[in-house]
Amino acid sequence: MDAKLDESEDGTLVAAQDAGDDLAEREAAYEKFVWDNLKRNYLGNYLHGMLGMTGFRLINAPTFLPAYLLSVSGSNVIVGLGLALQQLGGVISPIFGATKVEHRTKVMPAAVWMGSLGRLAILGMALSGWLLKGSALVWALLFFILMFGIFMGAQRVVFSLLMSKVIPISRRGRLQAWRNATGGAIAAVLAGLAGVYLIKPNAFGNGYSTTFVLAFILTSAGLWALQILLKEPEPPTTRAQARFRDRLREFPALIAQDRAYGFFLVVQMLATSARIATPFYILYVGKVVGTDGATLGLLSFAFLGADTVSNLLWGYMGDKTGFRAVLVISLIGWVAATIMLLNLHTPIPIFAAFALLGASLSGYMMASQTMILEFGDRDDLPMRIAISATAESITATAGPLIGGIVAEVYGYNVVFLASLGFLASAFVILILAVQDPRRRMAKR
Repeated sequence: MDAKLDESEDGTLVAAQDAGDDLAEREAAYEKFVWDNLKRNYLGNYLHGMLGMTGFRLINAPTFLPAYLLSVSGSNVIVGLGLALQQLGGVISPIFGATKVEHRTKVMPAAVWMGSLGRLAILGMALSGWLLKGSALVWALLFFILMFGIFMGAQRVVFSLLMSKVIPISRRGRLQAWRNATGGAIAAVLAGLAGVYLIKPNAFGNGYSTTFVLAFILTSAGLWALQILLKEPEPPTTRAQARFRDRLREFPALIAQDRAYGFFLVVQMLATSARIATPFYILYVGKVVGTDGATLGLLSFAFLGADTVSNLLWGYMGDKTGFRAVLVISLIGWVAATIMLLNLHTPIPIFAAFALLGASLSGYMMASQTMILEFGDRDDLPMRIAISATAESITATAGPLIGGIVAEVYGYNVVFLASLGFLASAFVILILAVQDPRRRMAKR
């Protein structure tokens, strides 16, 4: 019996050693594939980001869509409801998206489907403006905004996972810097031109619809470029497929196993809560100094232009120092921009405040979306991305709707002060409780 036991133990040890060697070989092959195809995948991600973000910024900038909703509804509550529905769409869809791809060796097919459906929602907004009037137009816009949020929430998980698979950690910051900078430059110019030549003269019968069609074309071109160029590796390991509700039950354990990640989620939720004020920045300016199509274009140019320039700084800074520092500086800038809007009511300071707001929000977005890729194990990455996206969406869903009601009853100043409180809380927790995950990896 002892001889058989010894023989069995030796066989188990040999099998374990062989399995370890096989995994190491697959890891090495995976790493080699990433570097061998880096130029092609870098270009694909760059074109997708540049063209896609150009179009999405025309939708997500705090100017055109809030102003359009207000113009067709006449209600701050509808403006808040629209932004709340967009965020509501992103509450569950990231988790659903993660459960659909975390067990797959190739996720590009799912990315194409989710990305295409999100772009069709933009087209729906555009067509509604031409085909519908009155309350029917308002309801159609709210529906397509909800659909846009649903598919963008799922898309966020898939495209973040794709980038983590094909772009090494030391190259992600500069990739985002250049794609955001060039995309932002195009978006800034297009926003200025759209305000003057599309929205102000009501081009083709509806300047906003024309602007949204332009966004649809640009985002679709970016998706096509990625589909054609990207070569996706098969990871050495993947999770076993699990049911949606089973993965939901694992959330507490996934968060609890990393204290810094848990506090990072709190920072994300607080910062997202601060967006309670975002759709009302342009409406506040309209109240204190007035706005027209040209002013909308100019302030969109300030917001998106600063986003463009600052991305170069954020990307290279993040690669060099880690993205926690970027997050800290971005929160400070966000606070400063809000204070400027509250207290300085002449054109130049307002322009500067929108520029600072654009730079700060771009830094926050890049830092929060990149840091999440650096916590924990690779196999849990899709679900970590989903948890973060869902956590942000939960707070972002109620925020704009509550903000619309508060703005209607108490005025914009109260909304801005609430935003400042959320930002201050996020800053304190970030400083005291969230260690840079990249520095933790370097110590291992």
